[in-house]
Amino acid sequence: MDLSIAAILAQDGITTGAIYALLALALVLVFSVTRVIFIPQGEFVSYGALTLAALQSQKFPATCWMLVAMGATCFVIEAGGLVRHPERRRHAARTLMTLAVRYLLFPIAVAAVTRGLFMQPLPMIVQIALSLLIVVPMGPFIYRLAFQPIAETTTLLLLIVSVAVHFAMVGLGLVMFGAEGSRTNAFSDATFNIGSLTISGQSLWVIGTAVVLIVALYLYFDRSISGKALRATSVNRVGAQLVGIGTTQAGRLAFTLAAGLGALCGMLVAPLTTIYYDSGFLMGLKGFVGAIIGGLVSYPLAAAGAVLVGLLESYSSFWASAYKEVIVFTLIIPVLLWRSLATPHPEEAEE
Repeated sequence: MDLSIAAILAQDGITTGAIYALLALALVLVFSVTRVIFIPQGEFVSYGALTLAALQSQKFPATCWMLVAMGATCFVIEAGGLVRHPERRRHAARTLMTLAVRYLLFPIAVAAVTRGLFMQPLPMIVQIALSLLIVVPMGPFIYRLAFQPIAETTTLLLLIVSVAVHFAMVGLGLVMFGAEGSRTNAFSDATFNIGSLTISGQSLWVIGTAVVLIVALYLYFDRSISGKALRATSVNRVGAQLVGIGTTQAGRLAFTLAAGLGALCGMLVAPLTTIYYDSGFLMGLKGFVGAIIGGLVSYPLAAAGAVLVGLLESYSSFWASAYKEVIVFTLIIPVLLWRSLATPHPEEAEE
């Protein structure tokens, strides 16, 4: 391997590592706030990329129907809760109006706007915004349907439900998008030459967007009230409840941010590789490896670990392409061993 090949592999590794870093941050965010190991994180990558691909090929994205169906189901569940709890009936009319706007009118409006625009050639920024508008609300909807009712149960049960949601979303992805993969148009067709190294504009978009989002997340958690509320929930869930922080709202917000990060990752990586209905799962797992390096609590360590995973995958594909996945996932073993030995194990309290 000469220096030019090493530079090309480093560029690829940093680009993919930036994607894994965003997925790792989303996984850490969801776990720290809700204790959910969010296995379906990768499905938002596929949904975002394939929804954008459908809009670019002037097809009506089936994710709109999924969004409407999920919203209607959430509305029925919330309305049923009003009937079962007499103390909430006093403000039932106002509450139903709010729920109807959130769970019925908003998804229907998104589907109607998409129906009116999908046959027209849209600017790239409008296509991305519309795709995010379709996919991102699925995050809080999934939280309401699958995780909010069992928010106070054990982590094991939350993990089992997370696996079930993953399989459901993969199956729905196959129904909506089919088995064929898709690529999207690149954000930029520019190329830059630095000596013998050629850097594509899309790679710069990926790395630049990742850096901007990481900085934005840092400022959000450090400066904003809602960001501090999320941090408080992650540090001490019971304590946050005692001081008036709504853990349900915090969970909903965490899933919204995770869905947004996942969908945006899919749109960033789709011009570089073909995305299938189940492609996001493997990307999510590699982001999970980065999150494990950060102990599922540290955002900087998770981002650094994800970049390390990207570099390891890139160089492994050169030296031993048949074993690159094995090498990447084997990285988790020494990390877990080190954390097991370095972390004290207090006796578990009896339930």
